[in-house]
Amino acid sequence: MATASTSPTTAVASKPPGMMNVEKLTALREAKSDAPLGMEVATLLARYEKVQAAVVCDVLRERCLINQAFPGHLLALRPQRTVAGIAFTIKSAPNTIISGELDFRGRMLDDLHADAFVVWDTSDDSRATLWGGVMTATVARKGVRGALVDGGIRDTQQIEDKQFPVYYRFRSPNGALGRTMITHYQIPVQIGDVFVRPGDLILGDADGAVCVPRDLAVEVLLRAEEVVANEKKIFSWVEEGQTIEEITQKGGYF
Repeated sequence: MATASTSPTTAVASKPPGMMNVEKLTALREAKSDAPLGMEVATLLARYEKVQAAVVCDVLRERCLINQAFPGHLLALRPQRTVAGIAFTIKSAPNTIISGELDFRGRMLDDLHADAFVVWDTSDDSRATLWGGVMTATVARKGVRGALVDGGIRDTQQIEDKQFPVYYRFRSPNGALGRTMITHYQIPVQIGDVFVRPGDLILGDADGAVCVPRDLAVEVLLRAEEVVANEKKIFSWVEEGQTIEEITQKGGYF
């Protein structure tokens, strides 16, 4: 008597489906690096502030990291200032609820540390302002170095009076209370194409701001300083009147 056979296709189809591997995605998206920077923080930041954000972007590109520059819609309130700091991330979203917002904001401000560079993901909030004069005065006293807010600011003159570097999307008199709510801080956030983790290094100048992954901060700095030195040579060759061919033969670029 003939016996029934099971085809390979049937065997595969009858196998119970595997569960989604959420753990791997979670580890990738929510991982935070607490690794030592490999250099004293004040020294690291001071040296970063002597190089251009554009140079740092070029160095990151050498490592195939091409999505590290923050969107061009973020404007520098003090473009003449180059500033570097350690990412302190904040996440907010439009919300009409008021209860609890001030308490949570207060805890966030208490946790802000010296040498921080605030990176604020507003969930594309186009109405409320998230940064103003009192916030600036508060964080300046704590030694915070700058802020990048993907949304609105107000009290512009008070921010200017403190000479505090801010990158922002728009200005408006609309305050945050009753329009938005801080939901998280010190979590990974994404602004444009840039994925930022707490502890990453942020550098901003007149061209915009860039995020350097924490684990690469010293390596990128050393290479950026090398590029700056090389560019000084190229500028000197141009000033001497050397031809493009002569300069490119010596490794120069334009």
